[in-house]
Amino acid sequence: MLAGHRTWVFDQKPVIMATGTVGGPFEADGMLADDFDLLHSDLWLEQESYEKAHKVLFEEACLKAMEKGGLRKEQVQFILGGDLINQITPTSFACHTLGAPYIGLFGACSTSMEGLALGALIVNSKSAKYLLTGASSHNAAVEKQFRYPTEYGGQKPPTAQWTVTGAGAALLSDEGEGPRVTSATIGRVVDMGLTDPFNMGGAMAPAAVDTIEAHLTDRNVDPSYYDLIVTGDLGKIGHEVSLDLFKKHGTAIQEEQYKDCGMMIYREGQPVLSGASGPACSATVVYGHLLNRMKKGEFKRILVVATGALLSPLSFQQGETIPCIAHAVSIEFGE
Repeated sequence: MLAGHRTWVFDQKPVIMATGTVGGPFEADGMLADDFDLLHSDLWLEQESYEKAHKVLFEEACLKAMEKGGLRKEQVQFILGGDLINQITPTSFACHTLGAPYIGLFGACSTSMEGLALGALIVNSKSAKYLLTGASSHNAAVEKQFRYPTEYGGQKPPTAQWTVTGAGAALLSDEGEGPRVTSATIGRVVDMGLTDPFNMGGAMAPAAVDTIEAHLTDRNVDPSYYDLIVTGDLGKIGHEVSLDLFKKHGTAIQEEQYKDCGMMIYREGQPVLSGASGPACSATVVYGHLLNRMKKGEFKRILVVATGALLSPLSFQQGETIPCIAHAVSIEFGE
């Protein structure tokens, strides 16, 4: 059912029956290490390139979700996923191994909730019984594509963020027990004219605010309806900008209920500057840490708003501004 202009409300409330989360060595040293299913001790994952390691991350997250859900590969009817690397090749190559029908997505760092929203729509319409959706990123592969190879040792400003090495996948079903996807608000492309690729949080904040306010309006609920509203990877700078925008617009979001995955995954002292980023940032934090907390009864309703900067190396080199987007998905459990 469509609520308002851009929000789907799922009457069947598809179930997140299992998840899989995988991280790298930097994530193993972070705040949420205990919430990962699998952690690797080096960035190479015994592969010949960072891109091949990136592929393995997504494979492992999907296989772990299937294992925990008690399913075989042939029972999964669709896989929805994506990443940041050229033409989302790590995800596409991984899905060749996984074997299920595949829909490739690109929403930059918003891909995790883009996939969950579309996956829930497919399951809600009875077009699939079992579906996998996820997102992944690899720090060294992304640095090489968008900035400089890590070996170069280029210095970054305090506004920059650290790309998460990891992957998160969710197994959706039309039956069973677990957290349920109840609605999704699809984001608009918002471009405020920013051009600094080292300040993604500041660029993405207006898109996050636009989607959150649209979700609240479409569903006719107050921010207090949710125990937690969490953005994908705004980091410290973007988080502060979004709070200022909410205040300016008169949206009554309380700081204690409004968090950011990019500020949660790493511990104090890790050199991440403004915080974490990457498609795996929200995918691993939500499908690991936050759903674990929901299952413990800490949250009944959360709104996850994954944020993405839709630039490319080509658009940056041609002097274009940075268009951004955010997709919101509400998840409920225990009611």
